[in-house]
Amino acid sequence: MVREQAGQVLAANLRALREQRGLSLSELARRSEIAKGTLSQLESGTGNPTIETVFSLSNALDVPVSSLLTERVAQDVVLIRSAGLDVLSGDAVDLRMLRRVDVSETVFELYDQRVRPGRTQRSTGHPGREHTVVTSGFLRVGPADAPYTLGPGDYVCFPAQQPHVYEAVDGPVTSVLLLEYPATAGPVQFGAHH
Repeated sequence: MVREQAGQVLAANLRALREQRGLSLSELARRSEIAKGTLSQLESGTGNPTIETVFSLSNALDVPVSSLLTERVAQDVVLIRSAGLDVLSGDAVDLRMLRRVDVSETVFELYDQRVRPGRTQRSTGHPGREHTVVTSGFLRVGPADAPYTLGPGDYVCFPAQQPHVYEAVDGPVTSVLLLEYPATAGPVQFGAHH
């Protein structure tokens, strides 16, 4: 869930992006399949969105998730403390966005990813590629019909256009997720979206 400070950043970015696109709250609700009341709460900074909600909004607004969750700040050195990160939670995954990096025509989003056992996080597919490095535990990840099992230190990169899954094997998993996609592509979809 997104804590209060991040909720205010999300509220400001969501309102600005919706207005830039000339969308009413009702139209954004239709496009994102999120209740208008929920959107109103998010724009006022009082909502508490899940991974699925944030990724549905990024899809509906056609922006990277980081456009909703981060303030743009130009800095030479970036230090991010784990304790201060806001958490987006889904069925099986907790994500903490570490950084967004724009490199010419490519956007990279870097996440600290925690995968809870007993559930499967499913993605219907999205533009770009996913890069995952497991730091502890064992993770089943990749194409839904043929996922890979990774252990500590293992890395996988796969095209993300097809349905794919994340599932902890025998206990919790910590990993690093790097989403890579063209700056002009639509955003990533988690769960029912990624």
